[in-house]
Amino acid sequence: MHLIDSKAALLTTSYMLLLQASRRAIAPAAFSTCAPLHNYLSRSTSSSSSPIASAASGPVKKYPPTTSLFVSPQSAAASSSNQTSSSSPSFSTMASSNTSDDASSQQYPIAMTEAERYLFDLNGYIIIRNVLTPDQIAAAHAAIDAHLSDAIPRSDPTLRNAVEGSPMYGSGPPRLDLGGIFEWGSAESEVFKSILAHPRLVPLFHGLLGKGYRLDHIPFVLMNNKGGEGFQLHGGTVDCVSGNYNHNLAYTCHNGSIRSSLLGCNVMLVDHNPGDGGFCVVPGSHKSNFKMPEGMVDGINFSEFIQQPATKAGDVVLFSEGTVHGAMGWTSDIQRRCALYRFAPATCGYGRSYFSADGVGGATASSCSWPSKFYDDLNDAQRAVLEPPYANRLDRPNICEDGSVEITQRSDRKRQHDKEVFKTKYF
Repeated sequence: MHLIDSKAALLTTSYMLLLQASRRAIAPAAFSTCAPLHNYLSRSTSSSSSPIASAASGPVKKYPPTTSLFVSPQSAAASSSNQTSSSSPSFSTMASSNTSDDASSQQYPIAMTEAERYLFDLNGYIIIRNVLTPDQIAAAHAAIDAHLSDAIPRSDPTLRNAVEGSPMYGSGPPRLDLGGIFEWGSAESEVFKSILAHPRLVPLFHGLLGKGYRLDHIPFVLMNNKGGEGFQLHGGTVDCVSGNYNHNLAYTCHNGSIRSSLLGCNVMLVDHNPGDGGFCVVPGSHKSNFKMPEGMVDGINFSEFIQQPATKAGDVVLFSEGTVHGAMGWTSDIQRRCALYRFAPATCGYGRSYFSADGVGGATASSCSWPSKFYDDLNDAQRAVLEPPYANRLDRPNICEDGSVEITQRSDRKRQHDKEVFKTKYF
């Protein structure tokens, strides 16, 4: 009996030591809405772990930090076991613990997991935890601080995104939009450009958009001061206001293969705690067949079906634009900051920003390119994501599992025949 009690005590002690070792000890941090934000490194811990943390880890591959596709490894503090808030809906996934015998390399999943596929298909969005490191978050804030004077307020009544008096409106201050995040130079734009082919996100981009995925909109930073306006609900494969089918935002899943015609990618740069406001979503609405009941798009009626996921700085929310979403009015004393991207499959194009007036800087010598500064300091994988829409079989660069890029091609004879027939390289 004493032997059993001793073993139990030993197991309990071991468990407590492991538990203590897994907790991150990050000092509380905050900033005012008017002060520079580059010292904000909050990655507050949570009281419970995600129920799918182990299921979402999937196969992993080590990548040396010198590989051009990948960002530098997380610091020791940030690479310990990840946790998610118990107050957040369990519609999220997290990378597995990145501890390794080789501290100079970082492990990332190389494929979208079954858990991630299920949760995205179920809800129309998913949260990927700890994509950016504290150092990268600090770099993003420093870059934003340096360009704050360029932010444009949406103060004109025709630009307001919510109905006054609704939960989406806040107390009145307009949202601030800051563009140019790919054109600030190598030091300030690096962290924002890393999202194009981030190793934690590439498997999900492939799983949701397919190989050859592409950037579709020019990314920018959204900011809200306390009381700042959100955005009434919008989107839906069946438009949530008109009830019309919207093929530009289509979501499909056939034989286990998910495709979203337009994918939102919200990179959170500050904590969004429960009740703070910001990004909100109606889970499962990407499969809805009807428009919303009156008052729901403004958060006035049926608000219990509208959820604001809790996220931390460095987390990324991926959502189908076919999932009805919006933003609640911002209530936190900390200025809201997030970087918004949209991606699309290889053959889909919603935006037209890739049509450049001068045709300078693109992957091909044509007018089909993004602004020239977008291409500065990119590696091959990041540059591949800036390709215009066309099919993979027509010499499109694809990102491989190891971070390299391969060109998918037809045979030389077929390409020669097309050139003879159409008098151009491509038909």
